[in-house]
Amino acid sequence: MTDSFSTVLAVSVLDEPKGIVEKLEAHQKGILHRAFSIFLTDENGNMLIQKRAAGKYHSGGLWSNACCSHPTTDDISAEANERLYQELGVRTALSEIDSFIYRCVFSDGLIEYEYDHILIGRISRNEKIVLNPEEAEEIRFISLNELKLQLLRQPEVFSAWFITAAPKVIHRLEKR
Repeated sequence: MTDSFSTVLAVSVLDEPKGIVEKLEAHQKGILHRAFSIFLTDENGNMLIQKRAAGKYHSGGLWSNACCSHPTTDDISAEANERLYQELGVRTALSEIDSFIYRCVFSDGLIEYEYDHILIGRISRNEKIVLNPEEAEEIRFISLNELKLQLLRQPEVFSAWFITAAPKVIHRLEKR
């Protein structure tokens, strides 16, 4: 499957569009760009997490949220659902609950500097999920309590953005 998300939307710290740039250039130069992180829960409130494919250009083999990518328009939810379908073969209603900016320099010199929109949705545990092997090696459902413990005890097994986004999502879900 080819990646139709090879460009990113550069933005200001207020999420104002500044133009389209190549994804690799944005990550080499540390250009702030728009992103989304999708979090999915099942009918029992367990979170679906994915282990990123080992061959990813950064954070391969780390656990993260269900899906993430880079929208290039203001229709973040539609682009997020398209990416969710490309990565896991599912679609669902998504709601934006928060956003944040983070910056991380990886050991290979690439820089992730993102204005990340957090989207949540629900998926049935019985839904057929078809992993795109270029994106994810494995998925699993995890209870919020187990996830909180693992974030505290083993943060190194998670992607950099997940460590910031997951507590925001957990807090929101526990308020429901």
